[in-house]
Amino acid sequence: MLAVNDLFYLAKPVVESLFFEDVVAWLDANEIRYTPGAKFTGISGYDHLFNFVIPKSRREPERIVQAINRPTRETALSFINAWTDTRQTRPPESKAFAMLNDIEQPVSGNVIDAFQNYGIRSVPWSGRAQVILELAA
Repeated sequence: MLAVNDLFYLAKPVVESLFFEDVVAWLDANEIRYTPGAKFTGISGYDHLFNFVIPKSRREPERIVQAINRPTRETALSFINAWTDTRQTRPPESKAFAMLNDIEQPVSGNVIDAFQNYGIRSVPWSGRAQVILELAA
């Protein structure tokens, strides 16, 4: 009975929540200021919820950060669509970042290419140290 109960903690929503919490802890540990759960309306009139918004500073523009637990074609297209729809409603110099969970399995090159084609910076979780200065600025 206890073994079955332990499987609950491996359910998809729980694992996604754990990755989100890892991203929050990492942002806090690196003193990266952010607003969680920002909702923006796109040119379609639909609202899009983004995990984090890092406000503009003197050195860097506004940055939108999305934590993607399972980087697949579908999750990539979802974020690309949300960013493309809201991009024109945000300041023109705004940037988008996709924090990709690559702990359990490597991220497909197609997913990384798709983000790159739309000007979204993909950041594998294993390489997150490379963007600390850019996000903390």
